[in-house]
Amino acid sequence: MYEVYEKIAPHFSNTRHKPWPRVSDFLNGLEDASIVADVGCGNGKYLGINKQLQMIGTDRSFNLIGCARDISPDYSVFGADSLNLPMRSQSCDAVISIAVVHHFSTDSLRIKAIGELSRILRPGGKLLIYVWAYEQEHKKFATQDVFVPWHLHDTYDKDVKEPESNFIETAIRDKDKQATVYHRYYHVFREGELENLILKYFAD
Repeated sequence: MYEVYEKIAPHFSNTRHKPWPRVSDFLNGLEDASIVADVGCGNGKYLGINKQLQMIGTDRSFNLIGCARDISPDYSVFGADSLNLPMRSQSCDAVISIAVVHHFSTDSLRIKAIGELSRILRPGGKLLIYVWAYEQEHKKFATQDVFVPWHLHDTYDKDVKEPESNFIETAIRDKDKQATVYHRYYHVFREGELENLILKYFAD
């Protein structure tokens, strides 16, 4: 999964410019000078929403971090594994994790990710987590664990800094679309499932 995002980073970034309104509302509702971590920041599209915040972005994909720096060299971003964040405990006034936790394949990994988000949050701080939902009006899933295709167009392939290992064993060539198809793992959450994982983390 990590290496897929390294491969598709420039193309992915080019499709991720419009912030989600509720995330923007959350960031704009925080106190000025708040220290906020965007864990799994991708190309950093939320880092400049509220100029009064001290935003820090982390992502496992170094190529996506590079995209964020291309958008603004002023962004404070660094590569990090969201299961083991190199940040002090209780160091942030708020934390956001947008479309990240659903990429982990087991409950134990999802709970560990939630635990890291909680660890770096100060007491009384605010945490916002977004994941894909199983119950969607316009999209139906046969199962909660799915592989979602990404068509990497040939025009973007030349811009990619190749990952170190040979991971593309499941890639499929689509000659008609002049693209290579890669697959990203998602666990789509049923209603109440994320809340239950959060409660389980605090109960343990």
